[in-house]
Amino acid sequence: MDLVDLKQQCPKEIAPGYSARHVHTENVTLQYCTIAAGSPMPEHAHPHEQVSTLIRGRFEMVVEGKAVLLEEGAVLVIPPNARHSGMPLTDCYIIDVFFPRREDFVAGR
Repeated sequence: MDLVDLKQQCPKEIAPGYSARHVHTENVTLQYCTIAAGSPMPEHAHPHEQVSTLIRGRFEMVVEGKAVLLEEGAVLVIPPNARHSGMPLTDCYIIDVFFPRREDFVAGR
């Protein structure tokens, strides 16, 4: 059993306007991300399944060319290797779960 205190972690800038804290298990990575309004997330893809839960704010996500507006409480499942990008319309707080775990984020501890 592991207990993680996110407040003890220094947030990492994963893109301009995106500040994240991470928890890594053997199988998944959890990302707790605060996002500044108007900070675009460039289009990208990764081999991980991603489940994004919008806790606070409004965020427009484009997955494989299809736009979807996320509002508080929305959960979006992004398949592995799907091209996606995003734009926060307000300041946002999002929790992302990646499977399998993001070794690229583990290396950046």
